[in-house]
Amino acid sequence: MWRRTYLFLILIRLWFATSPSYLHPDENFQGPEVIAGEVYSYPVRLTWEFTSDHPLRSVFPLWPVYGLPMVVLRWLWTGNGGDGEIPPHVVYWVLRIIMFIMNFVLLDWAIYELVPAKRHRQTAVLLVASSYVTWTYQTHTFSNSVETLLVAWSLVLIDRITDGRQGRASLLAPTVLGIVLVFGIFNRITFPAFLLVPGIRLIPYFLNRPLSLAAMAISGFVTAVVAIACDTAFYTPRQITWGDLLFSPVVTPLNNLMYNMSPANLAQHGLHPWYQHLLANMPLLIVRLPRNPRLLNIWILAWIVFNTVLGILMGIYHQGGIIPTQIFMSRQPDATQAIWWKTYSPPIWLLDGKNEMLQTRDVMGLPGEKLMQQLAELATCDTPADRRNNEFLKEKNGTYLIAPLSATWLDTYLPNKGVEGLRFREVWRYRQHLNLDDLDWGDDGVWNTISRVVGRRGIAAWRVTKSCPGKARR
Repeated sequence: MWRRTYLFLILIRLWFATSPSYLHPDENFQGPEVIAGEVYSYPVRLTWEFTSDHPLRSVFPLWPVYGLPMVVLRWLWTGNGGDGEIPPHVVYWVLRIIMFIMNFVLLDWAIYELVPAKRHRQTAVLLVASSYVTWTYQTHTFSNSVETLLVAWSLVLIDRITDGRQGRASLLAPTVLGIVLVFGIFNRITFPAFLLVPGIRLIPYFLNRPLSLAAMAISGFVTAVVAIACDTAFYTPRQITWGDLLFSPVVTPLNNLMYNMSPANLAQHGLHPWYQHLLANMPLLIVRLPRNPRLLNIWILAWIVFNTVLGILMGIYHQGGIIPTQIFMSRQPDATQAIWWKTYSPPIWLLDGKNEMLQTRDVMGLPGEKLMQQLAELATCDTPADRRNNEFLKEKNGTYLIAPLSATWLDTYLPNKGVEGLRFREVWRYRQHLNLDDLDWGDDGVWNTISRVVGRRGIAAWRVTKSCPGKARR
């Protein structure tokens, strides 16, 4: 029964891994988007963390996690007679599968090592495997997802070192731990905080075995040098020299730490009360299952319902139409302007090279009136081809508006078929999309807001045209 349940949960994890939900822009713009520009050499959009004078994000951990699969896929694609570069949407899904495999193999394996008692181990594995966080966040390309695996395996290595399973003279575990520690710091500067308490166990061990400490320090130092060299080469607009590494290295974790030590900087990204961790986050991390059979059954039912609802919401519907819509836009030969309104920022690396001619404008929070002004400036002239099925695709230029169907502000403009004003021709619709960033409880009320966002779920693309003086009409 346990094995069948576990296998079923693995299949659920794989299903969510191949669903196009979009949990946060960071899953693209702090990972695949950056490396896609290096591997495939077409324009991408780098966020401010990569373009500031003191860059905050390291590309060192991105290369083995995302870059290596991209390079291998391109090699396999061209080696098997593929025409041109491998399509980005194929890379996108392959990266999701890789995140699933890393999550399934490394995370579950770590639990097996960290929980020695068989009964407790089975419970722990099932809890992790049945969590919507495992189905969704852990199968997406987040630095947090990689950090979770690094923390888990750091704990495994600490256990191996301190319990003597590798033998008194073994230096393998300390050497690997040094590499993992530096990799984790360059991935996210929050990483060391998770190991402060578990790491205390290493102090007496290293005091008695200084050679193990030396092995960890040397491997960590070498890894840090490689990481700094990788970042310095990425952020230096010329070929670097030894002088660059010695006198002007780019140390991204240090830049990140200095930035986040400023309360003014943190306030720009939103702050939460200091006691939230104590009253909410910590109790969620440390939950003991009830021993009373009746309470346990209630808890299991609540766990199943909670994770099913959150899994479907976050794993399928949450901004779920952005990736399919961007793939659709990559196949529109006439598209030269794309205005995205009330959505997350679309990853332009998925445009398959079309981003050289298609300008993507992200105006997520723009007021409706200003949106119409911008569309009026960018809309192409209405032609007879615009009024015939698919004939508009033969045009050289085309302006598209992409917005959620729940954006009711557009309702008065979309039906316009007259001579004056903008015309909107719907050319694409994707229903599995919820825009949870457009909740207006104050003005619409709870029920009306839910009815609008859920009842009108979906995202659409409209080709926008306008009347132009002197143009022939029929």
